[in-house]
Amino acid sequence: MRTLTDNLEETSERELRAAGGIDVENVRKDFPILSRMVHGNKLVYLDNAATSQKPHAVIDAISNYYEDENSNIHRGVHFLSQLATEGYENARGTIQKFVNAAEAREIIFVRGTTEGINLVAQTYGRAHVGAGDEVLISAMEHHSNIVPWQILCEEKRAHLRVAPINDQGELVLEEFEKLLTARTKIVAVTHVSNALGTINPLAAIIAMAHRRNIPVLVDGAQAVPHIPVDVQALDCDFYAFSGHKVYGPTGIGALYGKAALLEAMPPYQGGGDMISSVTFEKTTYNKLPYKFEAGTPDVAGVIGMGAGIEYLNRLGIDRVADHEHELLAYATKMIAAIPGIRLIGTAQEKTGVLSFVMDDVHPHDIGTILDQQGIAIRTGHHCAQPVMERFAVPATARASFAVYNTKEEIDALAAGIQKVKEVFA
Repeated sequence: MRTLTDNLEETSERELRAAGGIDVENVRKDFPILSRMVHGNKLVYLDNAATSQKPHAVIDAISNYYEDENSNIHRGVHFLSQLATEGYENARGTIQKFVNAAEAREIIFVRGTTEGINLVAQTYGRAHVGAGDEVLISAMEHHSNIVPWQILCEEKRAHLRVAPINDQGELVLEEFEKLLTARTKIVAVTHVSNALGTINPLAAIIAMAHRRNIPVLVDGAQAVPHIPVDVQALDCDFYAFSGHKVYGPTGIGALYGKAALLEAMPPYQGGGDMISSVTFEKTTYNKLPYKFEAGTPDVAGVIGMGAGIEYLNRLGIDRVADHEHELLAYATKMIAAIPGIRLIGTAQEKTGVLSFVMDDVHPHDIGTILDQQGIAIRTGHHCAQPVMERFAVPATARASFAVYNTKEEIDALAAGIQKVKEVFA
């Protein structure tokens, strides 16, 4: 079995051969699932906004943990426990550096972006939002950044305010700023829209909020795999993202929070490892980050997530972003030129998400016919029903790109759409 080190060394050699760019054909060899056939056709995987595929480096790291290191962490003096703890905490350090957090203790492991947002809503939110107060989000949010705040507002008799977006799918900054008031207790916005691909102007958003001493939580699920993220430069207060979108396993993610805020927040869950001492009269909580990591964690998931980010580091996030931007430009030009196609989400600043509708054809039918040709896209409301309502469509078809995608796959998508048109002609 190849080791994580072997895979990363091979990737480093490919980087040299690529002379500053992404050597896509060799990168594709790192992802075993890309060689499989679907309905007799070579798989064309364009559903990366839902989840990314996993390289050998991640698969091997998880397998290696279970084969050679499996143990609980933080609680054992024996050899395997020390190995597992080291792997777990090394992954925390990898993630800290990747998003440029000031300290490793500012990285909290959670099940994913959804749990990270819920953690903040139920700890910081409960402590700071009261009757008549306001929480401000945008009209392009994923349900995971809407529902937790609705629950909080209902409980506290507070109000959820929504900043509008324009016809291109861009946040209307002037309207956003008008909605910031003395009643606003927290802002929660996405970095990149999963339904539109829009990259929000976070620096401006955060600066507006901070001028009024309002903290900002960022849903970074769609940003971290595709563009550089520096939480200190952004000066955001919280930033949540998921491992499975950044070439890691499912069921794991990370929440960044400024240490001072995390220190002041109550625990999210009670249990083992989040305590310093327990009596029937009183419990003293553990220090950061463990105060928020109750119970036996997903050790293999954390190690796999760290391996995914190490893999991305070897490729270089700037080069990944450049490659995916090139794919987006190519796909936008090609798909928009097909008669009867309307793109949904045409912001000036976007990542590799291309959502579209077709005259008189439901997106689910588009997805079904493409699937028969081995082309995997996502259809539906993408857990962003308010976005669909804003653009007066029930659903969209969405192709989304990753580092291993090629222009030839986009050609296959275009040909597949033509097949859809022929079926419904």
